[in-house]
Amino acid sequence: MSIIGHNYIGGSRSAQGNEILRSFAAVSGEAHTVSFLTATEQEVAAAVDAAAHAYPTYRNLPAADRANFLDTIAEEIDALGDDFIAEVARETALPAARLQGERSRTSNQMRLFAKVLRRGDFHGARIDTALPQRQPLPRPDVRQVKIGIGPVAVFGASNFPLAFSVAGGDTAAALAAGCPVVFKAHSGHLVTSELMANAIERAVKRSEVPAGVFNMIYGDRVGAQLVKSAGIQAVGFTGSLRGGRALCDMAAARPQPIPVFAEMSSINPIILLPEALQARGDTIARELAASVVVGCGQLCTNPGLLLGVRSPALTHFIEQLQQAMSAQSPQTMLNSAGLKNYCNGVERLKQQAGVSVLAAGGSSDTQAVPHLFKGDAALLFAQEAPLEEEVFGPSTVIVELESREQLLDFARTMHGQLTATLQAESADLHANQDLIALLEQKAGRLLVNGFPTGVEVCDAMVHGGPYPATSDARGTSVGSLAIERFLRPICYQNYPDELLPAALQNANPLGLLRLVDGEQTHAAVRDTRLA
Repeated sequence: MSIIGHNYIGGSRSAQGNEILRSFAAVSGEAHTVSFLTATEQEVAAAVDAAAHAYPTYRNLPAADRANFLDTIAEEIDALGDDFIAEVARETALPAARLQGERSRTSNQMRLFAKVLRRGDFHGARIDTALPQRQPLPRPDVRQVKIGIGPVAVFGASNFPLAFSVAGGDTAAALAAGCPVVFKAHSGHLVTSELMANAIERAVKRSEVPAGVFNMIYGDRVGAQLVKSAGIQAVGFTGSLRGGRALCDMAAARPQPIPVFAEMSSINPIILLPEALQARGDTIARELAASVVVGCGQLCTNPGLLLGVRSPALTHFIEQLQQAMSAQSPQTMLNSAGLKNYCNGVERLKQQAGVSVLAAGGSSDTQAVPHLFKGDAALLFAQEAPLEEEVFGPSTVIVELESREQLLDFARTMHGQLTATLQAESADLHANQDLIALLEQKAGRLLVNGFPTGVEVCDAMVHGGPYPATSDARGTSVGSLAIERFLRPICYQNYPDELLPAALQNANPLGLLRLVDGEQTHAAVRDTRLA
């Protein structure tokens, strides 16, 4: 549990600067005794250089060795005990049970990517063997595999201090892909970041991987230099639309533009269809209120917009939701900056013409008060889209639409979302296939019943979506598909078999599933086909 507040560069600790950051208790505001030193320009450059130096060796390690490294990180995370949980709780105000679950999620993410490495499908091996007799021209031997793109800059998120932070999904995916990481610690949980970084450093030493595979720097203003550094080849970010867009613009303006995989803004609409409201409206209202306030609403999948077509069932539902939201209590947010932003968002809605407050869960000057708003349907089509601006915290807006046609019109113009949820019975789904087709174009995850809060870490999960939910709708920041963001394809033509990557060799020593001449196979390619 040693905490010194120095930067992590190439396996060593560095303290060249004199600009200090402090860790504050989320509830009391009391400052931690340790001072954290902002990385200097020289230290940022050194961290990138360390990652770039480690990259050739690390990406060429056998996938099994990288898998063992990820499993070792998971072991070190699991070994972080009650004293660690207490420090994180002090810094974030999150309850111990939530943090214990998040710790397990974080280690299990590492294990998931270790499994991906061992089964080998991430290689994406494709083999088109030579056809020397083909007319009018012979076909050369052509083989493709995916390799790590290079050092990755990862920015810590505020709302998940473990699972989307130092050892979170972006770090796990990058390390799995063979990409060293330079991590920028979030200023809201400095102690948490250091303790987690120590766990990774122990795993680095135990696994004997290159020291520069993991680096971490502190500072509020080091991000721009990090993204602009020539050695960085991709960026992972979870945060605000403003912050993510700024990183995207910086990365695009580089002499060598690089991809930024940013998760930024989503209101995660829930559509209340008539048969579902009639059958179980009261239950939906209770469960929806719980989803809005879980984690003090500090989840990127928090349901911020509720939509239904006017009916007696919807009127009754709104009454039940009012009661459920009024019964909620204020909660402490992760930090004072988050509370300020939430209060500003609530005040913006209060001042918006066409929006009224239906319910508020108590009152407080120091905690986030849950809110239920009602907005006029016309606001869904306003140029400024005031109801599609995310309010990050325990609030939501319900809109009573005039008709199903109006619902379809909004679905056509809606911003990109991480999720869209249909509260629906079977008859609702069959009657709304046109609506579903529109939602498929606008969301990364489409739910039927349930609620979007809670993201399963698995192979099939997509935690992404069209802009502004993310900067690149082709990827995900949760689930094993996340590794694809940090890989690129490379093709070998007429290459000597013994010099090919193992996944492409004729003998296929890894026994991996490959695409050979259009057919999936585990078998070795016969030498006669190459004659």
